[in-house]
Amino acid sequence: MTGNHRHRRKLIEVDLPLDAINQASTGSNPLTLQRWWSPKPLAACRALIFASLVDDPASCPQDFPSEAAQLAERQRLHKLVERLVVWKNVQPDSQDGVVDEARREIARSLARSRGESAPTKPDAVLAYLREYAPPLHDPFAGGGSIPLEAQRLGLRVIASDLNPVAVLINKALIELPPRFKNQPPVNPEADRMGMTSGKGRQARRVAWRGAAGLANDIRYYGRWMRDEAYKRLGHLYPKAKLADGSEATVVAWLWARVVPCPNPACGVRMPLMKTFQLSKKKSKTEDNRHWIRPLVDRENKSIDFRVQDHPDGVPSIGTVSAKGAVCLACRSAAPLTYVRERARAGEMTAQMTAIVVARGRKRLFLSQTHGHIDAALVAEPAWRPQGTLPAKARSISVQAYGITEWHQLFTDRQLSALTTLSDLLSTVHSKALHDGADANYADALVTYLAFAITRTASSNCSMARWRNDNLTVEGAFSNQGVGMVWNFAETNLFSSSSRNWDMQVDRVARIAESMYADVNDGVAFQADAANIRHPHNRLVIATDPPYYGNIHYADSSDFFYVWLRRLLRDIYPDLFTGILTPKGEEMVANQFRFEQPKSRFENLLGKALKWVYKQISPDFPASIFYAYKQQEELREGRASTGWETMLNAAIQAGFQIVGTWPMRTEIVTRANAIGVNSLASSVALICRPRAADAPTASRRQFLDELARDLPPALDQLTREGHIAPTDLSQAAIGPGMQVYSRYRCVEAISGEPVSVRDALAAINQVVDNYEVQQEGELDANTRFCLRWLRQHGHADGTFGDAEVLSRASNVVVDELAADDLLSAARGLVRLFPLDDYHRDRRQPRGAMTAWEGCNRMAWHLSREYGGGVSGAAQVFQFMRGDAESAERLARLLYSHYERAGDSANAHIFNTLVTTWPQIREEARQLPTEPSQVALDL
Repeated sequence: MTGNHRHRRKLIEVDLPLDAINQASTGSNPLTLQRWWSPKPLAACRALIFASLVDDPASCPQDFPSEAAQLAERQRLHKLVERLVVWKNVQPDSQDGVVDEARREIARSLARSRGESAPTKPDAVLAYLREYAPPLHDPFAGGGSIPLEAQRLGLRVIASDLNPVAVLINKALIELPPRFKNQPPVNPEADRMGMTSGKGRQARRVAWRGAAGLANDIRYYGRWMRDEAYKRLGHLYPKAKLADGSEATVVAWLWARVVPCPNPACGVRMPLMKTFQLSKKKSKTEDNRHWIRPLVDRENKSIDFRVQDHPDGVPSIGTVSAKGAVCLACRSAAPLTYVRERARAGEMTAQMTAIVVARGRKRLFLSQTHGHIDAALVAEPAWRPQGTLPAKARSISVQAYGITEWHQLFTDRQLSALTTLSDLLSTVHSKALHDGADANYADALVTYLAFAITRTASSNCSMARWRNDNLTVEGAFSNQGVGMVWNFAETNLFSSSSRNWDMQVDRVARIAESMYADVNDGVAFQADAANIRHPHNRLVIATDPPYYGNIHYADSSDFFYVWLRRLLRDIYPDLFTGILTPKGEEMVANQFRFEQPKSRFENLLGKALKWVYKQISPDFPASIFYAYKQQEELREGRASTGWETMLNAAIQAGFQIVGTWPMRTEIVTRANAIGVNSLASSVALICRPRAADAPTASRRQFLDELARDLPPALDQLTREGHIAPTDLSQAAIGPGMQVYSRYRCVEAISGEPVSVRDALAAINQVVDNYEVQQEGELDANTRFCLRWLRQHGHADGTFGDAEVLSRASNVVVDELAADDLLSAARGLVRLFPLDDYHRDRRQPRGAMTAWEGCNRMAWHLSREYGGGVSGAAQVFQFMRGDAESAERLARLLYSHYERAGDSANAHIFNTLVTTWPQIREEARQLPTEPSQVALDL
């Protein structure tokens, strides 16, 4: 790879409809077969891959000779992307046709480079792409989003990963479905000639399409497994008796962990209760708030619980926190070290606290009974998963409580259920063969049902919790890792709600149904990305490498591996050779496992990107997702260890960064991330091989070009891309390094190379200067308020200080007070706090300043009685042409509060910026005259 190959620039190197991509990328991944960590949204992957393969019109002057023609064509492609990222449009049964259009556009660009005409009929386009388009390879395939979307767009795909769980996910997404497309089900209840479509008189029989036949078999044999398991285990899952004598199916049994009270005179086993609240739901027709009241029996030295059906008297806090626990009987305090000691000594058990049952669509809460307690305790599992938890891991923190083996994460009843389902899976294989399946089809069927079992394991373990806000069971990995859960929920797999077996089977079947039938082949295999041996070259590369030390994938995936190994070892012997997943070669900066994690990670990532450099097709750029938040403080500015490592590896491998796109790809699920400014964007680095004859630049030349090129890029990020303020410093790294990486080397006056770390510090300085420039564009009254806020916050300051600042700002303090921006009385001046910008505040006398507009909008979005997006839109419309200045101010206010350590207020203004596209869109629907919208600001 010389880097001198002449190529057409692709759309991704010029412009993208970022707003549409980011809006479509919010929410969960609809094709999650198996839990994986930091999965990339399908919409973002789909858009990136398409834009990496399609020519930008400016690179095709023979077809689009004028700037106007190029702009029109680019806008047409943007409209196509905007349709392509909408999930319902890319379903197999969609009538939109956008997938076929996207494939035609890719073939059209490919044919243009070959000097020929592209086919137009769908089958011919797919064949053309199979013949002439290079395969897309993701060497860090993980949860499979990138390979799956590349296959949807018509490419041949290659997915590799070191982790066998990831490889299995990718096999189920890209390798197995094409083998069995349009194949009818084999189960005896299905009509082999076709499936029923529609209802009533409209019902008709249609041929089995795509993976619909496979999905039908998944449901049939999954239902058979449920029925057989219930025959063996039904006595462990009794129904609950209601007050009227009727019976109801249990949804979940709720438990609390208990340890002996440290007070010898007390002698009770004290419950460790995080909360006593069972339900927080309150509707217009009923108050459905329930809680459990502890009943202390000092004579028998025991504590029991009774369900209360009213909200009166519920304790505001539980009995356990990060500091320790309190005994409900004697009020003795126990530090957390004592709780851990008792747990490691085997003295931590569990006590049932309540039962949740289903009555129609409602949830009822009942007190526990001896019968239900006994049913849980008599279970005797025939098998337990083997394997030891890592002594320390970033995502697993239960070892301090004596939980050191994977089977200890489950109760005996949970193990009995999972083991029984596992035993039945081998029988499914035999039954499918008997019903007419060949061995390969039976293997595939068992693979998908194995995922239903591992999905069940994550919500049917003692680290699942009861959500008292939406009345459901939340699985073990809802917070990214496995941490101690004091009040845990035990799911009834044989119920009809809340994480039951049927729900997991149906989820897997629906994913199979969503697979495209007409795709080119995919292959998934296990490989270390730093040492891949593969015959392909001239590949399209799109990937999402590990995020330094943020996620320890191998440690977390062992939770699923210990079950999958038992279920699928005979079908995939090469994937399940070890007791646990490979650890020694994992490309993460794991400080608990490796002596020099940083240098080791840098070395392995460098090897992986050098392999990418050698294998990549010169006609297409590489796309590399990266998201990182950790920062270390430098005297020259801020730099990120993770970013420094990634950028060093890419540049030393021979790449130039030719484009960067911040995308809303990181779904915040951690409980402690709600309401704080967690990184929510990945930056997609678009890389081309750097020219072999790239020049050297001086440090001064680099700084001058950075000052010239970075501010316009920041304008695009903030004013067009609406990148969140919390992500701006990370997103700015891309265009900044675009300047740095175009040179073979950047040298200081001494002749020493300017390091990536120094370049990052320089980029950060330009970002700071950019903020100063943004402040200069605001109106004078707003600039005064912002400077006063930095000096005094919302506390009182003297009128004399305000006069000095006002003269420098060319404003008059009394006029600011008359405009209701601050109070000035008795020689003191004070800015109004956010709560004073309520709905009933008087309307401005004239044009609304950015300061007032920004604060009014923030109040609407952040306060319980605010108007939300609608209220903010009314303020936006009142400001008319000056509304965008409020968004610029929100970014500056975020920076101020972030530096001050005020995360609550920083979050408010970060939210205002990220909500800006919705506010602007809703404002467009309002009357154009301010007087018509000013009544409810």
